[in-house]
Amino acid sequence: MTNLVEINNLHFAYGDRPILTGLTMQFPRNKVVAVMGGSGSGKTTILRLIGGLIAPNSGDVKLLGESIAPTNSETLYKQRRNMGMLFQHGALFTDLTVFENVAFPLREHTNLSEDLLRDLVLLKLNAVGLRNAAQLKPSEISGGMARRVALARAVALDPQLIMYDEPFAGLDPISMGVTANLIRNLNDALGSTSILVSHDVHESFGIADYVYFLSQGSIVAAGTPAEMLASQHPYVQQFVNARADGPVPFHYPGKSLAQDLGLGGGA
Repeated sequence: MTNLVEINNLHFAYGDRPILTGLTMQFPRNKVVAVMGGSGSGKTTILRLIGGLIAPNSGDVKLLGESIAPTNSETLYKQRRNMGMLFQHGALFTDLTVFENVAFPLREHTNLSEDLLRDLVLLKLNAVGLRNAAQLKPSEISGGMARRVALARAVALDPQLIMYDEPFAGLDPISMGVTANLIRNLNDALGSTSILVSHDVHESFGIADYVYFLSQGSIVAAGTPAEMLASQHPYVQQFVNARADGPVPFHYPGKSLAQDLGLGGGA
């Protein structure tokens, strides 16, 4: 099997509001795949569907050839053993030390001895350059360091799938570069598949093997970073070049201002 995760003809809506429509995606083994698009395009919803937090209205999400089972707690729990997640703002436990944050999934999912657990945690922290910060609290380290701790926690169980929700948000340029290199290097070292949800073009294109562009819940373009940079698709050009004018409108769709003010007309 070449694809670790497959999404087939998926539809999802919150009530009457459609979020994803006819979505089909493949995430190959040992690759970094970026999912990009503007705010509200459905990027994070894809991660929630893969993680089994929500269920599609129709279609299918498969991990290792097996459908994700949000309604079957035992099956879902086993499936999540193969997943790691880096949340948008790290989501570290503020009352735990850096060490205990990384140790948390190991304590939750394994019965390792304290000596072996200690060694594994220190190895993960060493991989992100923070072994000597093990006894500090999240409030005692920088935002960039906290993101790296969260990354060490995400890979604590050596998952086959690692999901990243806006890993570069709020970071300075140096921390962004460090985080991007860690994502690529850890993916290659673990032989895992990484799904990178981001709107940061430079960092994402620098490490991704393949890119999906989403707009209004559908894939509008897909290809390698080089292909996307050369793409003539209006949406891709607007996004990659940060243009204010293009297929993505400034105003939320709906009635015109003139209509709301009772002036008639469509402007």
